[in-house]
Amino acid sequence: MKSAGAAILAGKCPKCRKGNIFPVSIVSFKRLSAVNHNCPNCGAVLEPEPDFYYGAMYVSYALSVALVINVMIILNFVFGDPDVWVYIASVAGANLLLLPIMLRYSKVLYLYAAGKLKYDPKSR
Repeated sequence: MKSAGAAILAGKCPKCRKGNIFPVSIVSFKRLSAVNHNCPNCGAVLEPEPDFYYGAMYVSYALSVALVINVMIILNFVFGDPDVWVYIASVAGANLLLLPIMLRYSKVLYLYAAGKLKYDPKSR
């Protein structure tokens, strides 16, 4: 039995915590944002309604804001108030570098929060 935190980090189904939410790995940029319609393990519906994952944009926005704040705090402490272009370049670079991770985890977090799927240890 996986904990909810471990299942979220691994991108597993909220119902069985075994099946993958995404059909491809995070290093595959071909279908990076594609989500399995059903869980390959328990058959739970991972897309409860059309355009369900539009709500994940809010989670992605929150992750981006947290990233911007953290990068700015780190730059302030390490470089002692650098020029504005350093802030802009660092934030843009960090966002581009972490885009695949934030895109995926925003969908995972949104599915766990709003997907109405409860953990069932008896599901396959």
